[in-house]
Amino acid sequence: MAAPVFNIPNVKVRKPRVFRGGNNLTNLTEREMRERYRFGRETCDFLVDLLGKNLQRGTMKKTALTVEEQLSIALRFYASGAFLQVIGDTLGKADIDEVKLGFHEQANFPHVVGCIDCTHVRIQRPTEDEPAFVNRKNFASINVQAVCNHEGKFTQITADWPGSVHDSHIFKTSSICKHLEDNHKGLVDGVLLGDSGYMCRPFLLTPYNNPQEPHQERFNGSHVSTRSLIERTFGVWKGRFHVLHSEIRMKPDKVCRVIGACAVLHNIAVLRKDPLDETPCNNPPPVPVNAYNGPQDGKSVRDYIARSFF
Repeated sequence: MAAPVFNIPNVKVRKPRVFRGGNNLTNLTEREMRERYRFGRETCDFLVDLLGKNLQRGTMKKTALTVEEQLSIALRFYASGAFLQVIGDTLGKADIDEVKLGFHEQANFPHVVGCIDCTHVRIQRPTEDEPAFVNRKNFASINVQAVCNHEGKFTQITADWPGSVHDSHIFKTSSICKHLEDNHKGLVDGVLLGDSGYMCRPFLLTPYNNPQEPHQERFNGSHVSTRSLIERTFGVWKGRFHVLHSEIRMKPDKVCRVIGACAVLHNIAVLRKDPLDETPCNNPPPVPVNAYNGPQDGKSVRDYIARSFF
């Protein structure tokens, strides 16, 4: 399930809207806006313009929620994690050479177009198929696969697998894997970086499990430094939307939609450079993943890069 791709329209900054119930945005400072909604006033207005046509109610009833009210409730919920009490195309639009350069500037790893990893979003134990959702740390979750670019923006999200499913299986069955298998022609198309839980492929490079040579050690060091961006991105994402690191008390299919929505909102925040005033979330220790131990057809590509660049 790839995250929706938005063609961001050109919009004018609107005057602050008045939320029903006397909650006037003009009475909130910029800091209060960010504390409450995780976005500044201008970005909230931008979201109203962006989503207005889809959220506008086709009714004249006085009890109908306005676009602003719907947005404020959703953002407040995503930001706090309280259950309604407070009422990315695979590579996006960025130029591939720009993405490669951005990653190379971080730790000198060449040809990278994305970093991939999975993170678990805790949910309440479902009444149906509960064992499938219980991960190796014995809590129920959705295992979310994400790819980020050099700016920490999500370029692909898969958020429809229960917590017991291995990261490598999620990738193997994902749309991005199918796309790469069918279309990847070589290093000119770039590579993804993933941890040792994934199969080393020509388009997804993993570290050496037992490096024997200095260039393999250097390869691993640069790989780890570059790939850490996806972990930091998860931290920023969950730091902005606290719902993602609490226990979401919804049915799994609804949780998946919340995850996708938070990913799109995260991308809008990155696009608009909307700062996060809080410290990014410190993710709990990751759910253990066994190193992949099957056939790996990307070893020759990994060896070529290690010998040529490190």
